[in-house]
Amino acid sequence: MPARRYPVVSPSHLLLTAVACTLLLTPRLTAQAPVITPAGDPSVKSDTIYSLAVDSADHPDESVVLLLDDGVVRYNADGTGRETYRQVAQILTTSAVESYAEHEFSYSPDHQRLIVNWIRVVRPDGTVISNTPTQVQDADVPAAINNPVYSNTKVRRYSLSGVAPGTLVDWSYTIEELKPFMPGNFFANWSVHTGAFTRRSRYILDLPASMHPHIKERNVAVPRRDTMVGDRHVMIWANQDVPRIMAEDFMADSNGVLTSIQVSGDLSWDSIGKWYAGLARDRYKFNDAGRAALAPFLAQAHTADDTLRAVHRWVAQDIRYVSISLGIGGYQPRAPADVIKTGYGDCKDKATLFVAAMNSLGYTAYPVLLSSGGEVDRDLPSIDQFDHAIAAVETPHGRVYLDLTADLTPYGQLPPGDQGEFALVVHPDGTSEQVTLPESAPGDNLSSTTIAGTLSPDGYINASYVERHEGTGQYSLRQLFLSPIDSTHRAAFARAIATNVYPGAEADSLQIFDGRDLSADPRVSIELEHGLAARQAGPDGSYILTLPFGNMRALADVATALEAKPPRRFPFDVADVVGPITTESDLVLALPHGWQAQLPKPVSVSGVWGSYQATYVQEGDTLRLTRRLQGSRGVQPPEALPDLLHWLRAIAADDVPYLVLTPKRGS
Repeated sequence: MPARRYPVVSPSHLLLTAVACTLLLTPRLTAQAPVITPAGDPSVKSDTIYSLAVDSADHPDESVVLLLDDGVVRYNADGTGRETYRQVAQILTTSAVESYAEHEFSYSPDHQRLIVNWIRVVRPDGTVISNTPTQVQDADVPAAINNPVYSNTKVRRYSLSGVAPGTLVDWSYTIEELKPFMPGNFFANWSVHTGAFTRRSRYILDLPASMHPHIKERNVAVPRRDTMVGDRHVMIWANQDVPRIMAEDFMADSNGVLTSIQVSGDLSWDSIGKWYAGLARDRYKFNDAGRAALAPFLAQAHTADDTLRAVHRWVAQDIRYVSISLGIGGYQPRAPADVIKTGYGDCKDKATLFVAAMNSLGYTAYPVLLSSGGEVDRDLPSIDQFDHAIAAVETPHGRVYLDLTADLTPYGQLPPGDQGEFALVVHPDGTSEQVTLPESAPGDNLSSTTIAGTLSPDGYINASYVERHEGTGQYSLRQLFLSPIDSTHRAAFARAIATNVYPGAEADSLQIFDGRDLSADPRVSIELEHGLAARQAGPDGSYILTLPFGNMRALADVATALEAKPPRRFPFDVADVVGPITTESDLVLALPHGWQAQLPKPVSVSGVWGSYQATYVQEGDTLRLTRRLQGSRGVQPPEALPDLLHWLRAIAADDVPYLVLTPKRGS
């Protein structure tokens, strides 16, 4: 499925986002959306906007100031319409020149038309430096070989001359929606804070009075102005001198700071499900060729679980993933027979093939629509919020969701980008379900390292090393072993692990796994020999044992950096602090008889941010060290900063890079 079809400009309304604000409007046009022409916008006086230019000395921390950020959006009941954007940027420093001297607009010519109304470089007094670009090029978006994406998106590039500190870059473009894929569908998104100080900005939405759009305003301080003009409903959001808001560490998306307006058409999720069901209705036929292609994978399937895993592996790994976003084909899946014949398909093709195969075997399966990047707003039904498709199958143990494009994700799991997201399950009869996809617990995303061995009296260690990853931690390890490795690479890989644990260590008996075998345990192990672990220190004959795991001292630096920032405005995304993961490190070491370790105090910390435990124990000649860090999920208010600082520093107290070992007297 195609990604959201927003026009892209660099630097753009979308990349910089935009601001809605107060303008000096001509009186006769204040109640309706203006008609933008190559001659300009009659409701905005350029000379008035240019006179808002600032003194760069008053903005030492800014590289650019937006004198104007303007959007005029007009849609009809059938989903046709046009969006026009204009920005006037004042360049303050040389660092901004390159970004604003190059512009790039993208659109899909099969259903859209791009009109660049003007693009020019002027001085604040209105003197034109460059009225036309020096270079203009229309081009296709290339399809990468390693991750092919086929679309008919076109790109128009502009290069400007004369851009320098003190100049203004003024441009306007329009995207016309000519043939919406789904009647009545549109999605408009206006983010008010830009990342630059904005003098004047405005957002106008012009819709039929008979339409009942979905409108979501976030943190809008100045109420919109609503006016009826004939059979049209015109809404204006306006503001001025909008400050730049800086990003903050661990900031949550759900916040009370950034202002935005989002609008979708007079649709419902039910109508979207029905529309997609109609597109895919005749695409679930599984013919003899399909059954023949699937048969080898079912040959060793003796149980229902075996069958489900076999079909999943076939579609996920033997059908190549190729993204295809060509016209309505960006939403309508290809027939399973065509996918099998070509050996490739995009997300909806693979999901449809899986559903057809499972249905032919007597199972009930469905396509599931979602966004690969998340952030679907349930309150704004629009097909533009979906760009991905997976599948669901009913099993004796309950419903299982499967992303058939994630070829390294085992059956029954979802890749991290899908977890916890809003999705639409589409039934054959056109009905649909709004669901939240399963989310793995932090304990399911485990990365563990265990070292168990013996320390000799001269400080050398012989030990076994085992590293294991589950859940979201498995992908990097699976990626390493997608193909068999020869003896030379095996030896180098094992040696790298051993010497990373202890200098000079030798490695033997490397055990790895097939990264593409989804039933294989993502595990690596070696036998580590003659690694220098402890060095003698001091006249008392004591040894310094270097611990093979990193300590937690760095978290104190994170706390110090957070504390040095300006007063906090954004809430915290708890999952960004550690992540919804668990890491465990375990060292079990047999010391020479009678040796004693000077053990630090254990550390135990817990809270809304997660938990941490570190234990240091010696029983007889056996020394055991364990560290376990687990993250969490959630949102915490800005006022939670002191609690986070305390939590980080409490964990950082486990600053133990080594232990002192005292040999038995006379040994």
